[in-house]
Amino acid sequence: MKILLYTGGRKLVGESGVGRAMSHQEKALALGGVDYTEDVKDAYDIVHINTVLPDAVWMARRAKREGKKVVYHGHSTMEDFRNSFVGSNLTAPLFRKWLCTCYGQADLVLTPTEYSKKILEGYGLNRPVLPLSNGVDTGFFRKKPEQRRRFREKYGFSMEDKVILCVGLPIERKGILDVLSLARQLPQYHFFWCGHAAAGLIPPSIRRAMANAGANMHFPGFLDREELRDAYGGCDLFLFPTYEETEGIVMLEAMSMEIPVLVRDIPVYDGWLQNGREVWKERVRPGFRNRICDILEGRLPDLTGAARNAAEKRDLKIIGQRLASVYETLL
Repeated sequence: MKILLYTGGRKLVGESGVGRAMSHQEKALALGGVDYTEDVKDAYDIVHINTVLPDAVWMARRAKREGKKVVYHGHSTMEDFRNSFVGSNLTAPLFRKWLCTCYGQADLVLTPTEYSKKILEGYGLNRPVLPLSNGVDTGFFRKKPEQRRRFREKYGFSMEDKVILCVGLPIERKGILDVLSLARQLPQYHFFWCGHAAAGLIPPSIRRAMANAGANMHFPGFLDREELRDAYGGCDLFLFPTYEETEGIVMLEAMSMEIPVLVRDIPVYDGWLQNGREVWKERVRPGFRNRICDILEGRLPDLTGAARNAAEKRDLKIIGQRLASVYETLL
């Protein structure tokens, strides 16, 4: 059994969650002992596709013509396309139709959570949909004391400063407006937002809000894997106020790094992350503001050990073994 992990369009999605998921699959397949290639000229039995770009649909159709099996990873939904880039709300219904075209090429659709499975099944795909986490590299994302020093020295924070980390594209769906508001309300803390998107894709209202951010709001742009690990290890709280996700790889990384995690209480976390057990959850800005203060001032229990345990259940070695089983069953 040999898998073609199709990487077409990788440069376009490299800084997104889809790009991160592709990297995860490479390591997961290696850890799971799965023979795979990324060369479309090689012989293979199953093609595994992650993007919804036109070349990916072409690859799926080519594989079907050649009698190969197609696994399509359903990272995207119409719901998480909304409130993202310029024109996304207007084109969301068309995007859903395109997703159905893409995922409709598959013999099996994988998607990160039970929540996203229910969404895709609601599209009437008429294809089997299986939930499987994107996973997290718990060996790499492990907290060490030197990370805090390196991070704070690089960005000019003292060891006593309270730093709140956010990771993601600076778009409305990810909660950027909430974070900007919280930063204004909590000037005693530093807010550090990692992530970048081309200016032309970001709505003008978001760009203006970011340009008018206070001195305690920091935008370092995109950080590579090692720099991001230092940011996780150097901050005091990971804040993830996203309104819609299919899972949230960066949240899994923060959990693996054993730092306090505060997320928005949205359905994707139901059944596997409980408020007050692995993470803290809130819904609206006043709740986030109060919870941030309680966490940073030590008025709440430490959940980081339970969060690490939850992340370890989604380690890439486990995901690789599950992928191997999925492929074998499909063949």
